[in-house]
Amino acid sequence: GEFYCSLSKHKTMKALLGLGKYLFALPMAIFGVLHFMNAEGMAGMPPIGGTIAVYLVGVALIAFAVSVFLGKMDKLAAVLLAAMLLLFVVFIHLKPAMAGDMGGLLKDLALAGGALMYAQNLAKDKSVIG
Repeated sequence: GEFYCSLSKHKTMKALLGLGKYLFALPMAIFGVLHFMNAEGMAGMPPIGGTIAVYLVGVALIAFAVSVFLGKMDKLAAVLLAAMLLLFVVFIHLKPAMAGDMGGLLKDLALAGGALMYAQNLAKDKSVIG
């Protein structure tokens, strides 16, 4: 209660908490670049589209990061990112998870949750979706 409130008012704590959205967006940008660098190797992952789908995901990941850094259309980008990640959970990670490999499913589920929390609590541009 009181201890938390005093910490959240501290300038250093506010600055640290303010880094969160960038620490979430930066890896998305890097994942996006990696999709371009390894599109051929990842082409078998999507259920449809192959290499083109990998490139589209790369664009989407980079677009999310850019929207967060610019604060433009970031709520829409976060909701779309969450939707994409949830599709990955179902169409890419569910089968391996049922065979015991839960890593990808849990990672994308957690990232989708983070994207939705960003959309609800941190997004600056709510012009497209309120």
